[in-house]
Amino acid sequence: MAEITLKGNRINTIGDLPKVGEKAADFTLVGTDLSEKSINDFSGKLVLNIFPSLDTPTCATSVRKFNEKAAALENTTVLCISHDLPFAHGRFCTTEGIDKVVNLSDFRTCKFGKDYQVEIVDGPLAGLHSRAVIVLDENKNIVYTEQVPEIVDEPNYDAALEAVKNI
Repeated sequence: MAEITLKGNRINTIGDLPKVGEKAADFTLVGTDLSEKSINDFSGKLVLNIFPSLDTPTCATSVRKFNEKAAALENTTVLCISHDLPFAHGRFCTTEGIDKVVNLSDFRTCKFGKDYQVEIVDGPLAGLHSRAVIVLDENKNIVYTEQVPEIVDEPNYDAALEAVKNI
């Protein structure tokens, strides 16, 4: 288990993030159009922006910031992944003018959180994803991971983007 905090209170995830150098696990997530998406539906480099819910300020900020920064990344797609329903992802993107990231939901199978070890297992957010960033190269190998230790904090955008640039 990875220990993280929620406003200073200890909570745990199901395990530790996959390791740098490992092949990323395939997934089946649901897009805003209700279509199923797997890891192989995306080419190039991938940034997995994983978070609990768009209905929290930090999660919404992370999607906005990655949307802003994604425009400058070549051959890179940012996937914003949570348990939020696809309708909520779609509504958020429309309202916020988000158009440079892909929003995906783990609501149907809840398998992504287990496979990537980001499912929170206790506390008030049990069942949701922790805040994490995972960067994959073109071959779907993991080149960077960040498990944000305090869930209300934003991820280290600069470190993630630097990892993308160094691939």
